[in-house]
Amino acid sequence: MISDFINLDKNLKIPIYFQIYAELKKAIENGSIKENEKIPSVRKLCSDLNVSKSTVENAYGLLRAEGYIINVPKKGYYVEKGILIDKRTGKSDAAKRTVKRYKYDFSGKGIDKNCTNIKEWRKYVKDILNREYLLNTYSDNQGEEELRLALSKYSFSTRGVNADSGNIVIGSGSQTLIFILCGILGLNKTAAIEKNSFPQAEQVFSDYNYKIKYTDSDELGITVESLNRIKPDILMINPNFISINGGTVPIKRKIEIINWAKDNGCLIIEDDYNGEMRYKTHPKTCMQSLAPEQVVYIGSFSKILLPSVRITYFVLPDSLIIKYNKVKEFYNQTTSKIEQLALSRYISEGKLEKYLRKSRRYYLSKSENMRKTVEGCSFSYIFNETSMYFEIQFKDNMLKKCEKLSLKPMRTSTETRIKLNFSQIDEEFIDEALIKLSKEIK
Repeated sequence: MISDFINLDKNLKIPIYFQIYAELKKAIENGSIKENEKIPSVRKLCSDLNVSKSTVENAYGLLRAEGYIINVPKKGYYVEKGILIDKRTGKSDAAKRTVKRYKYDFSGKGIDKNCTNIKEWRKYVKDILNREYLLNTYSDNQGEEELRLALSKYSFSTRGVNADSGNIVIGSGSQTLIFILCGILGLNKTAAIEKNSFPQAEQVFSDYNYKIKYTDSDELGITVESLNRIKPDILMINPNFISINGGTVPIKRKIEIINWAKDNGCLIIEDDYNGEMRYKTHPKTCMQSLAPEQVVYIGSFSKILLPSVRITYFVLPDSLIIKYNKVKEFYNQTTSKIEQLALSRYISEGKLEKYLRKSRRYYLSKSENMRKTVEGCSFSYIFNETSMYFEIQFKDNMLKKCEKLSLKPMRTSTETRIKLNFSQIDEEFIDEALIKLSKEIK
């Protein structure tokens, strides 16, 4: 309602009619009320604002006199055409700005159209929509029990996660869940992460006034020596990827990190992003299975199902689920109940694992083809299997050259280290883009 943003202060010396005039004028200028939009009748605005008829008539009279509104007989008052948005607000430029489309999109913000299973997924969503009795209540704050039971079995079979359904919490993304976790843990902690590894989590830690410190790594992953230097309360890690060589953290280093965390009272957050999406190597057991009371496990489906289905879950240790249960009524569920129930049946009936096998075969072929082109261009690279990107090392600033070629790298790319994610881009464009990039360097 237009009257909602008209703020009147009867204690001011400024007449009420002029306050109404000024508020409406500002709303028209900044685009909150559009041209040709009908505004409330005099009687309606009088009632909404609890003011006299003459007060509103005087305000509308000023607006008409200055050309902001017109009175259409038997229809009412409308905003005049051609009223410019106030350029000082910057909203005029923003309204005209369009999203740039890139010919070669390596941002990784989608999945390959050949790996979608929309037809089958639609069938499961439609089935839930036809069950009215399921939709007449709010979603469980912790997540639908049916889905948590399915995830308990699925995560154990695919990743070895030791998770009772009561320890699982569902949310609309890892960032949302980390917000909840930080709320449980409290303020003013020290969080350790690898540099440029978890930008969204880093933002949450910053919002909670955590000190953020960066770990060191060697060819086996995060070093215990750097943990001794930092002495963090929280360590966030993705054991599926070592930034130096693209490998996986070996079991020996995992145990060293876990033992250090136990001895120093440090909680480990294991972001197992796409952990089951291994197609060149066999999936490794997650860290949570080695120390369920020391590790918070995070799993998601963005590259396995559909990026638009925002369902992520984490598994809390018993000590933290007790704290969560005390406050969970204050955390509304952020994920669609319909999608949660559809996913629970999709998993329980074996469709997700079947789809996962198909996707592994497809992405294996796609990654091998891209590898051949990368090596054919003599690029120096690191391959991240589960995150599906090649990180290519250059000597010069490549971000401007990528822009010139209409090539969009991942957001976490730097001037000389470009991450090219192949999950979304059509395979026919990969060779073309890399060859152009190679020529641009030469």
